[in-house]
Amino acid sequence: MSDLEFPTYEKIGLRPLINCRGTYTIVSGSVMLPEVRAALVEASRRYVHLDELSAAVGARIAALMQCEWGLVTNGCAAALCQITAACVAGTDPEKMIRLPDTTGMKDEVIVQKSHRHTYDHAVRMVGVRLIEVKTRAELEAAISERTAMLLMFGDAADRGQVSIAEMAAVGTAHGIHSFIDAAAERPDVPNRYLADGVSAVGYSGGKCLRGPQSSGLVLGRKDLLQAAFLNGAPHHALARPMKASKEEVMGLLAAVEMWVRRDHDAEWKQWERRMQIVGDAVRDLASVTLEVHQPGRSNVTPILGIKWDAGALGIDGAGVAGALSQGEPRIEVFHGDSSINVNPYMMEEGEEQIVAPRLREILSTHN
Repeated sequence: MSDLEFPTYEKIGLRPLINCRGTYTIVSGSVMLPEVRAALVEASRRYVHLDELSAAVGARIAALMQCEWGLVTNGCAAALCQITAACVAGTDPEKMIRLPDTTGMKDEVIVQKSHRHTYDHAVRMVGVRLIEVKTRAELEAAISERTAMLLMFGDAADRGQVSIAEMAAVGTAHGIHSFIDAAAERPDVPNRYLADGVSAVGYSGGKCLRGPQSSGLVLGRKDLLQAAFLNGAPHHALARPMKASKEEVMGLLAAVEMWVRRDHDAEWKQWERRMQIVGDAVRDLASVTLEVHQPGRSNVTPILGIKWDAGALGIDGAGVAGALSQGEPRIEVFHGDSSINVNPYMMEEGEEQIVAPRLREILSTHN
């Protein structure tokens, strides 16, 4: 292969897509910012010592995000694993190499039942047992000498009976670290969860930050985050396979640098403009109604909901989504029985001009 040739998705038989779903891993998260790509390339040209890199980047992230320390991990799931390992084994080399055998260690993590989710597998893989609670009284009663950590999920913060601040306060009172998974949320400055008193909070680097997809960002207490680093690569501990390369570390640092510079209000207006163009293309069709859904804590973007009478237009939601996916270029959306959602969050400039006429064509053809 010459210097001018390289593999592309098309050359290996793939069909790239226009992402109207959002920052979901299954459709590869986000597109990296140009500054992130440049940082990746620059970092790839030279060697550094990874312990020194972690220390320097941790301090720089702390300054940018106005917190005690920062850690780059191999995705937010890796952060769940490494923070849990740090709470269980600390920096004790003998304990670290024995995980997930937790014999003689603290081996329980307390979580509200409403905060359980698929990704807590990354916590359980450390060898701990999750203890479910519902109320403040149950939380207090569950704490023992075996409690290693209190676990929370940001997206479920408003569903549980115990608030994030209460969970954190209970942990602090008992000398127990608390960690919150906020993977798809905005790492705003100042940080809402650190202000609530949690020990650490984890974000995906490849979602709203638009850093490397295989990176994660952890903010919080310096001692805990440095212990988490020792429980991961390049050290020989449980999370050794979860390697964040020098390129990913510097790429995520570039994403954080850009996060505090980006004009977030202008980005929001751009998302609204994209929705307007798509909505205008179909609003005159029979039975079509439009509604803008405002976001929750995760995937913080407005979303355009498009509904219609399947009988009137002769096609249901799955049919529209399938036609968009099978067309050229490929367009991916979420759908309901007689509806689709168009999320402008991860659309690239100009793609609304492709989505709008294609959607009108599909809905009109079956009318």
